[in-house]
Amino acid sequence: MADPMVLRAQQFINSTYGDVSGITKVEETGVVDWPTLFALTRALQYELGITALSDAFGPTTLSTLTAKWPSIDASSATSSTPVPANVIRIVQSALYCKGYDGGDIDGTYNARVAAAVRKLKADTGLDVPYPGDAVVPKLFKALVNMDGYVLRDGGDQAVRAAQRWLNSRYPDRANFFVIACDGVYSADVHRALLFAVQYEVGLSDDIANGVFGPATRAGVREHPVSVGSTGPWVQLFSAAMACNRRRGITFTDTFDEGLAVRVAAFQEFVRLPVNGEGDFPTWASLLASSGDTTRAGTAADCASEVTAARAQTLAAAGYRFVGRYLSNVPNTTLDKMIKPGELRTMAANGLRCFPIYQTYGGAASYFNATQGASDAKDALYWARYHGFLPGTRIYFSVDYDAVDAEVTANVLPHFGAIKDVFDADHGGYRIGIYGARAVCARVGAAGLSSASFLADMSTAYAGNVASPLPEDWAFDQVATITVGTGDGAIEIDNDIASGRDLGQISYAPPAAGTDLDVTLDPSCRAAALADVRLYLQSQGVPEQGGGDPANPTAGSGASTAEAFDAVVTYDGVITDLARALRMRKALIAAGVLWAVRTGTTAADGATGLVPMTPSAAVAARNYCVQQRVLRGPRLDVTDTDDLTAMRQKLRGDDKFSINTAAYALVKSAHDLGLPRPGLADTTHSTRLVLGDFAEASGAAAGTNGAAGTVQLGLYQVLEKYYAPQRAGS
Repeated sequence: MADPMVLRAQQFINSTYGDVSGITKVEETGVVDWPTLFALTRALQYELGITALSDAFGPTTLSTLTAKWPSIDASSATSSTPVPANVIRIVQSALYCKGYDGGDIDGTYNARVAAAVRKLKADTGLDVPYPGDAVVPKLFKALVNMDGYVLRDGGDQAVRAAQRWLNSRYPDRANFFVIACDGVYSADVHRALLFAVQYEVGLSDDIANGVFGPATRAGVREHPVSVGSTGPWVQLFSAAMACNRRRGITFTDTFDEGLAVRVAAFQEFVRLPVNGEGDFPTWASLLASSGDTTRAGTAADCASEVTAARAQTLAAAGYRFVGRYLSNVPNTTLDKMIKPGELRTMAANGLRCFPIYQTYGGAASYFNATQGASDAKDALYWARYHGFLPGTRIYFSVDYDAVDAEVTANVLPHFGAIKDVFDADHGGYRIGIYGARAVCARVGAAGLSSASFLADMSTAYAGNVASPLPEDWAFDQVATITVGTGDGAIEIDNDIASGRDLGQISYAPPAAGTDLDVTLDPSCRAAALADVRLYLQSQGVPEQGGGDPANPTAGSGASTAEAFDAVVTYDGVITDLARALRMRKALIAAGVLWAVRTGTTAADGATGLVPMTPSAAVAARNYCVQQRVLRGPRLDVTDTDDLTAMRQKLRGDDKFSINTAAYALVKSAHDLGLPRPGLADTTHSTRLVLGDFAEASGAAAGTNGAAGTVQLGLYQVLEKYYAPQRAGS
């Protein structure tokens, strides 16, 4: 609602400073906003003679004001260093912006202004260190921001009492500034509380930094509080309890039995040893999202396979729950997916698993309803593939410091779509969220998740600062450590478990048609090469020379052995691609082997281990980016620079060339009007896709017009060796 006196303040700014370089005219709306407060700050700087005007009331402004006008009141106009009337008008304008009576904005520090300043000091707690009605520099700084100094809706009286006490006790410390007194725990209040702890520890102004670092932790460890304790440390402790939204807390300087009961409840909530005392682990949990980073956890999450030796290490170290990733991410080298047999190895050692789904999730741009629906379907597929039973909760990752506006615009629609897919699936799977505290709390409050896995190691995340532990927390990630030695060594994130999610320890067999390929057993290499060579010779393709049976000496493709060696050399790359894309490894391997064997010079302008024209490669990758199969920019198939860059990448990076071949196979299926290649394709669709890929890559020589028929046979030879291995995995 517009305020006529705020309007007058805005008119004063424009009429007095509108032509001053560095001060932009403000909108005359009568509504307090940041541009108005910034303009008042710049006006003060101008009156102080500062030439580099800034929105920030920083050290230069504060020190200059302190040196020139350390106290502004009714006598200032006639002092030895008179305060100009316009500076008084700035004070009056700022008072109105704060909701106090600033008089007539006439440059007169009259009784109304003096009364308003006394009221402001009382509201902020500055009436104790700075009695009277004078505006001191740090109070002036507090006037030109958006902080409130009266209890706001939703604010807590105990928090407000703590805020006023902090302002009253530490205003003379160099880096402590007046904080809001509205009863709301904020990042500024959190930092002020940490400064206060550091001051009480004895850190000097040049060391205290408002961060819960080693020196602060050591100091807090020396100041436990318990029943009978009194003084500033109890005040700090009760303030921290109030800021963490513990019910029934009052701001106090005496640790009594009532406070002990509430401390015990907090310790139970965060899964600390319950003793009702303000010991170091309790202090740490109140002051930093990670809490005591040395505390023992019973849960862990990791990107590495939990082998039998590692499972024994984890169990011996007291771990009972392990978070593992449902899938890998296409076009990345990180192999974090649950391995065949791993869950049963874990179960045999008493380890329960809670599954995590994450492809990227590292920026706001990733999150939207379309991506959420895609992630949900993918996660459900992989959950069933690994044998997770109905009732399993899958944790979807928000792996960055999402601000509130991004949660509203991006994250909530993303999780809304996940919920829609899960509801429609009727499979009994549940939704969890991994992320900062504030993000998890909002998604949970919206009814879009049922438990939170907290990224509390990231103590600097805005979403973790001044955000209490959500009530629905299941796992709390506090430190990265390595446990075990030798074959049993494994790096994990040490997690605290609340007991809300017990994970899973029983698993169904993989659903039909979901068996993924594994790497080739080296002992099969010689037999597989012999069969490939024999098959190609039966189709008129000799060991060396052109691949066209009608003209065996034409072309200069690799030999059969060389082409097969390329497939075996990059067997891991092809296997990971097949698993990530959920398609048959033999499809990629057959396409690659045939292209390497026959296509080195078959396609005009083709290049790379798997010969493809740059334009075909760009088209394939663009299609997969569009379909969210691949992450990356879309290139311009008509742009010379893009085509040149693609040619160089294909020529210089064999793994990139093989990846691109797999994406080209996906596009071939689309171009033919077929479903995306999967794990149970028909012989007919496999032949068509291989044939289209061969023609698109220029490697259709040797088919005598029957593109795909020869390649299908090659696919079947490779499947002879691949299928038994995946079945036995």
